[in-house]
Amino acid sequence: MENNKIIIRRLEDTLMEKGSCGARRRLITEKDSDFVAFSHLKISDAKKHYHEKTTEFYYVLRGEGILLTDEGSIYLKEGTLVMIHPRVGHRAVSKGNLEVLIVMSPPLGEAGDYFSCKGE
Repeated sequence: MENNKIIIRRLEDTLMEKGSCGARRRLITEKDSDFVAFSHLKISDAKKHYHEKTTEFYYVLRGEGILLTDEGSIYLKEGTLVMIHPRVGHRAVSKGNLEVLIVMSPPLGEAGDYFSCKGE
């Protein structure tokens, strides 16, 4: 973890990487904080998965879509916030340009806390 008291990240200055749910830019990672992580995500080709220990928050910045979960489907539109508890399978499906802010607690870390839902 850095010793800085303030960390500033700008979206345009962060690396775009392919993740399991689309194109992601990590804003705050486990290297910055041991209790929370932030990522900007453009949803595409998401795979159904779950996290063993991480609670995940989806906040929709732009676009529309559906969040398919073990509990049912949730319509996503700008301004929607969804909290997904650990061990709940989920997959977001975009109806175009779905962009979300993902907050995770605790952070996934480089090794991850990601488990694919078999057969889905």
